[in-house]
Amino acid sequence: MSERIRELISEKDIAKRIVELGAQISADYQGESVFMLCVLKGGVYFTTELSKRMSVPVSLDFMAVSSYGMETESSGVVKIIKDLDESIEGKNVLVVEDIIDSGRTLSLLLENLRQRKPKTLKLCTLLNKPARRVTDIQVDYVGYEIPDEFVVGYGMDYAQKYRNLPYIGVVEFE
Repeated sequence: MSERIRELISEKDIAKRIVELGAQISADYQGESVFMLCVLKGGVYFTTELSKRMSVPVSLDFMAVSSYGMETESSGVVKIIKDLDESIEGKNVLVVEDIIDSGRTLSLLLENLRQRKPKTLKLCTLLNKPARRVTDIQVDYVGYEIPDEFVVGYGMDYAQKYRNLPYIGVVEFE
């Protein structure tokens, strides 16, 4: 089976939306600092671009959480592969995701983070796919709401391919 990629959101549109999100988040945290928690691997592209567009002090750490493997749908089994290097207790934590799909992985991650006693815990995602949601998750900042299609690019992959596309595309299997 082969696949082709159809552009869904252009590189130019993504850049514009990230500037808007950076301004909104900076306004919400004015006078405060933000601990950005990037969810690896897909969130790296979005997190770095977003952090450059924020005017408040930012620190950054990473977690690797997996539920997909080589599949296009979440297995429902979540593993924390890489944990944070520092404590988040008393900090304004902004979890940054590339995409929120079923919400299973994120639900477990957010519960884990709440137990670490952050001052605040908010969620920012580049892409939100509510049609696939199976858990109730409050998303504070959304780049785009997208239809139920399998997307790649801008950090998101299919079997470790297509992460480096500068736009977001839909995988169409042939």
